[in-house]
Amino acid sequence: MPPQMPDLGPKLDYPTGAAQYSEAGVSLERADRVVEIAKAQAERTQQLAQQGQHNSASINLLNAIGGFASAFELPPGYTQPVLLSSCDGVGTKLKWALEWGVHQAVGQDLVAMSVNDVLVHGGRPLAFLDYYATGRIEPDVFEAVLKGIAEACTLAGCALVGGETAEMPGMYAQQDYDLAGFCLGIVEKSKMLPKINQIQPSDVLIGLTASGFHSNGYSLLRHLFPDTSAIPVGMKEAFMRATPIYVPWVQACLKQFPDAILAAAHITGGGLLDNLPRVLPVGVNAVFDWGSWPLPEVMQWVSEEKQLSRETLTHTFNAGLGFVLIVREAQAAELLEFFSGLLSKDKNASHNQINAYRVGSIQSQINLSSPPGVIIQ
Repeated sequence: MPPQMPDLGPKLDYPTGAAQYSEAGVSLERADRVVEIAKAQAERTQQLAQQGQHNSASINLLNAIGGFASAFELPPGYTQPVLLSSCDGVGTKLKWALEWGVHQAVGQDLVAMSVNDVLVHGGRPLAFLDYYATGRIEPDVFEAVLKGIAEACTLAGCALVGGETAEMPGMYAQQDYDLAGFCLGIVEKSKMLPKINQIQPSDVLIGLTASGFHSNGYSLLRHLFPDTSAIPVGMKEAFMRATPIYVPWVQACLKQFPDAILAAAHITGGGLLDNLPRVLPVGVNAVFDWGSWPLPEVMQWVSEEKQLSRETLTHTFNAGLGFVLIVREAQAAELLEFFSGLLSKDKNASHNQINAYRVGSIQSQINLSSPPGVIIQ
């Protein structure tokens, strides 16, 4: 049982006329309230992590939220454990979250951005911390965001072990807030991805579809739709759909086919064009067969309404693919069948219409002096 924080006793009484922090717009009472909200949301994720439940790697937490740092022991069973770290945010999707009052989804976006990056290396997320900055703490908004963060941590199998909430009047408009997230993960060194030296022409690209725009490209979307009253209600809901947590599905595949997956890419800022080259060896391209997977309905709608080019879809946005795997050709069909069975039984995958497709292949470059790249054909 983690130790409890000590009782600090009654609050001090200030002399009449003494300067108060509240006069500057900072409320210690609101700060105390959100700490209690954060503790409540974090507790279940920590319990599951300690028990090794819900796809999590069991970790032994050594202290409770409220200390100066979170402490936990690494899970057993690793010969050469490698720690992985990732940091990311949600970006200007938060502007529409504020305008439309949809806050829980961006909590999941925050977690997904980092845990999916850890997954790229074959890693299992262990712990997550969040940073929430605002002009004025609104406990109801904060609670919705933290609920999204906690539920996403549960999906990813990691513990929410701490964070920071900063009320900064003058730095942000009162209702505005920004988010940053930090994930620590682990992988056995011999199983770490990418296996760049093993990637070769004829390897197959398997794409896991996106739920929508995830949390990239929203500055362009807000530019395209300056008057949001023109956006149909159904499309607003689709714009705010959370980024999927790909961790349980890909981890299940890595367990079932430990040698079949050679590399992976999380398709975020820069789209397919910028993210696949990060895991490719010299001398090859990743060649995608356009039309071999569907665009999400909201992306198709925006593309038709605003006449988006294929280059914009594949470079600014994710083009409908949230996570791409490079796999051995001999096992591609079996992997697709495995994903099909797994995703069809998963309610989160069904809700977000997540499916797996053979979307292309690795091919030799004609000009071997060129850096590895992406071709959309």
